[in-house]
Amino acid sequence: MSSPSIATETRPSLGELALVFFKLGTTAFGGPAAHIAMMHDEFVRRRRWISEEEFLDRLGAANLIPGPSSTEMAIHIGLLKRGWRGLLVAGACFIVPAAILVSIIAAIYVKYGALPRVAGVLVAVKPVVIAIIVQAFWNLGKTALKSWWLGVVGALAAVAYVFRTHELLILLGAALLASLPMWGKRAKSAAVLWVGAIPAAAGIAVPISLSRLFLTFLKIGSVLFGSGYVLLAFLRGDFVDRLHWLTQQQLLDAVAVGQITPGPVFTTATFIGYIIAGTRGAAVATVAIFLPAFFLVAISGPLVPRIRKSKIASAALDGVVVASLALMGVVAWQLGRDAIVNWQTVAIALVSALLLLRWKVNSAWLILGAAAIGVIWHG
Repeated sequence: MSSPSIATETRPSLGELALVFFKLGTTAFGGPAAHIAMMHDEFVRRRRWISEEEFLDRLGAANLIPGPSSTEMAIHIGLLKRGWRGLLVAGACFIVPAAILVSIIAAIYVKYGALPRVAGVLVAVKPVVIAIIVQAFWNLGKTALKSWWLGVVGALAAVAYVFRTHELLILLGAALLASLPMWGKRAKSAAVLWVGAIPAAAGIAVPISLSRLFLTFLKIGSVLFGSGYVLLAFLRGDFVDRLHWLTQQQLLDAVAVGQITPGPVFTTATFIGYIIAGTRGAAVATVAIFLPAFFLVAISGPLVPRIRKSKIASAALDGVVVASLALMGVVAWQLGRDAIVNWQTVAIALVSALLLLRWKVNSAWLILGAAAIGVIWHG
């Protein structure tokens, strides 16, 4: 690994750390891939608090543990810059604004039985999100692709993801493939494993309790790898099919709120908790689903520099990094098919990409501008 750049020597105060993550928590729309792209823009390109290599290493580490990847990236950055205090400040300031906003929307939903009208805003914001993801994919890819073999690993990871291979298996397979040159002829082959969904067992409704709500979301936060689509499968299995605490429509509305609000998509749990048990339910669900992320990052964060000292482990981490970027690229492609649907959205995406790549405009301003356009178009 190259020697640390001047970016790694920057030590922001806890106040600075809190302010920047609070800003991200209130403006980071578009899901984990977009959040990670915005963090790259904020901390690597603009503030130069961390280097490209450090960012990619933490991205790989975040993808190796269960939980919300963008929130774990925030926690990793806080840990890297200010130790355990930074870990708590960065994570909390990224989560809390979204949790408060989602709780307010949930209260409106429970009272009126419907969501606010946000279709026009979504139509305009989504193309900007795609442009942000593409920008991060391009910038990070130039650092991550250190050899032709890593390019092959990334391509195989993308193909596996398109064919619905489980994300964890993709990352593990990429780590194995990337480390093959280090092992030499002892490793003869590698296989791609496929995982099928297991239907949740049907049953009668279970009485609602805060303790069961806490334990259910704690389990999800402890074992869930992958995107918001995987989260949807877990939520449906637990809360619709097994516990019968939600209807299918309530679940879909909860996921929609998680997508249209800034900050972590996992604040979908906040919405569900409020529907089930009011304000206390929202607080319990939020703490439970995010608590494992703080614990797992605190354990895994200090191991990243040690991993880089081993040639085999370092090569495996490189594989995880390129696989993570491959997943980001496929997500951008999949979302782009739904987001860029007419000449207006094409124009927004192209202009956003130009402003990001050529003039380095802050992505938060682009999202706010697109939201304003959406309000005007569909007002």
